[in-house]
Amino acid sequence: MKIVVIGGTGLIGSAVVPLLRHHGHDAVAASRRTGVDTVSRAGLADALTGASVVIDVADSPSLEYDAAMHFFETSTRNLLAAEAAAEVRHHVALSVVGADRLPEIGYFRAKLVQENLVMTSPIPFTVVRATQFFEFLMRIADAATDGDAVRLAPVPVQPIAADDVVSVLARVAVGSPSNGVVEIAGPDRFRFDELMWDDLSARDDPRSVVTDERARHFGALLTERSLVPRDGAWLGRTRFADWLLHHRTTLAAEVALVQSSHLDDAMREPVADWRFDPAEAQWYDAVLHDLRDAVVHGKRRTGAGR
Repeated sequence: MKIVVIGGTGLIGSAVVPLLRHHGHDAVAASRRTGVDTVSRAGLADALTGASVVIDVADSPSLEYDAAMHFFETSTRNLLAAEAAAEVRHHVALSVVGADRLPEIGYFRAKLVQENLVMTSPIPFTVVRATQFFEFLMRIADAATDGDAVRLAPVPVQPIAADDVVSVLARVAVGSPSNGVVEIAGPDRFRFDELMWDDLSARDDPRSVVTDERARHFGALLTERSLVPRDGAWLGRTRFADWLLHHRTTLAAEVALVQSSHLDDAMREPVADWRFDPAEAQWYDAVLHDLRDAVVHGKRRTGAGR
């Protein structure tokens, strides 16, 4: 079965494609890096020729409302039209838990517009809403940072590993369309501020965590139900403690690599000069966070750069 993964070279897509291929499917990675642009429609019709299923994991190059709305509305309209012409039988869209509960967050409003376009299309669909990824906790910390403190509300969260999202998407794609919403989350529930403290401590991050019931999450005040899935959600297998242990091992390897190569020079190059697909900005942002963290703390431990 031919399955086209829109955003197929980003964090989620680059893992979904080989997983589907491993199970015998003709999985195609479609992104601007492979000549497919859902906003301009370049290469889109050719990529969808013969496709039975489309998995859309492409993301906006910005969390800002206007940019996100333009991307999701334009991309989704173009993609659904191309799917109709290609007689695609199942559209799988990755969204976010809370999209229908937090209209104060512009990015969430844009994702809800995307969902509504998918749901009102004649193409059978499944919308998969995921909670926050473990991999993006540092981006959340940065957005909530005030001076040397990260201000977070003491509300429940249930984040998930990206690998578990990948597994669910692959399973959903080869199954029958639900014509509804599936919510997925990690196996454990935490208090937001306590989880962030654990993550920052594991990274030797000097910032403190301040518990603030009025702290806003990307502009929104949170309640007990804002960021957690509804009853009946699919739960991933990866526990945060296990992911964090593996992640620290990966960072240690990156430190060793930096110390034995010329990556130090590469890190001085302004990010604005890097060439990458804007639709994959979140993936690159996550990678940069980890690599910079490895560089900084590797030097701190070894005394390099003094």
